Amino acid sequence: MSEDTVVVWDEALLAYDMGDHPLDPVRVELTVALARELGVLDRPGVRLVRPEPADEALLTRVHDLRYLDAVRVAPRDPLFAGHGLGTADNPVFDGMHESSALVAGATVAAAEAVWRGEARRAVNVAGGLHHAMPARAAGFCVYNDPAVAIARLLDLGARRIAYVDVDVHHGDGVQQVFYDDPRVLTVSLHETPLALFPGTGFPDETGGPGAEGAAVNVALPPGTDDAGWQRAFHAVVPSVLRVFRPEILVTQCGADGHRLDPLADLHLSVDGQRATYLALRALADELCEGRWVATGGGGYALVEVVPRAWTHLLAAATGAPLDPATPTPPGWRALAAARRPGREVPLRMTDDVDPAYRPWQPTGEPNSVDRAVAATRKSVFPLLGLDPHDPRD
Repeated sequence: MSEDTVVVWDEALLAYDMGDHPLDPVRVELTVALARELGVLDRPGVRLVRPEPADEALLTRVHDLRYLDAVRVAPRDPLFAGHGLGTADNPVFDGMHESSALVAGATVAAAEAVWRGEARRAVNVAGGLHHAMPARAAGFCVYNDPAVAIARLLDLGARRIAYVDVDVHHGDGVQQVFYDDPRVLTVSLHETPLALFPGTGFPDETGGPGAEGAAVNVALPPGTDDAGWQRAFHAVVPSVLRVFRPEILVTQCGADGHRLDPLADLHLSVDGQRATYLALRALADELCEGRWVATGGGGYALVEVVPRAWTHLLAAATGAPLDPATPTPPGWRALAAARRPGREVPLRMTDDVDPAYRPWQPTGEPNSVDRAVAATRKSVFPLLGLDPHDPRD
C-alpha cells in the first residue's frame, strides 16, 4: 500500500454554490488557501488529484434516475417544484447537476485511491453532503457523495465499511441508504434530534432486519463542550469499530459543532475538533491499516472556524498534526478579510481550549452527556455482543 495521501481538489468544486445561503463555498476556498499557506499540501507524499464528475451509473447506485432527471431540469424551469428542490434549504442553481456530480466524483476518487492502495488516506473537503436522500434533496445536499463513495467501495469488493459522522447534524441520508446492509456500519454523533434538523438519529435507530447493530447514534444535548464530546466519542466509537473490524474508514467531518456556528448549539472548539480528527486517524491506523477517506460537511462560521478545522483535518491526513499555537499566515488573513469583510479573522490555529476529558463510567451521578452515552450503549451494544455497562467495551 502506498503511504501517500491524496487530496482531491479543483477550483471547479466551488461551483456548488447556492447563492445567498449558509453553505457558502468560500469556506472551502479559504480552507485550501490556509492549508497551502501553512505548507500542508506541499508535504512529501501528498498528491493533489483533479476529480471527474460521477456519471449516471455511479449516482444511480444511490439516487433514483427520476431524481437525477429532476436535478438536471430544475435550473431551466423557473416554476420547478418537487424532490426537495426549490426550497430555502435547497434552492435551485445553475449547473446544479454538474457541480453536485463533481462533488460526488471527488469523494469517489478519494475512496478508489485508498481502496486500490494508491494512497493510505484521502480527503475531499468539499464533500460530506450527507443529508441527500435517494429521491430528494435535503439539508443543503443534492447528491449524497459519502453514500455514493461507499456504494462504489462495495462494488469494488469491500465487505466491511465503517462510516463515522461527526457533523452536528445526524447523518441521516447515509444511514437510510445502508440501514439494511450489514456490510456498512454507520456511526453518527450529533446534537439531539429533539433540538435540531433533521429530527432523526435517536439511539434506538440501530439498523434494519438482518443489519441489527449496523447503525449507531449518539444524540448529544445542546451545550455539549469538548470534554463531553470527547467522553461520548471515546465511550462509543472505538468499541463499535473494533467489534465491526472495518476494512476501510469513511468519515464526514462537519465543523458545525463549534460554539461559534450559527446553525447549532454545541460548544466545541477547534482544538476539540482537531482531537477528534486525530482519534479517527488512530482508529484507521489500528483497524484498517490506515485506510481512511475523509470528507468535509457542515460548518457555517465561514471564516472563524471552518478553514482552521479542516486545515487541521488535512494535516492529520497528510502527516504531522499542526501545532495549535501556529499563527495563521498574514497572506491568508488578508484573503479572508477580503472575501468576507467585517468577519473576525483568527490569528492562530487554536481556540486556547484543552480538549482533555474524563472517561465515561457507568457509576456515579450521570449528567446529560452521560445519559446520552448510556442510551446509545444500552440500545446498540448488546446487538454487537458488547456489554453496555462495562467501560472496557
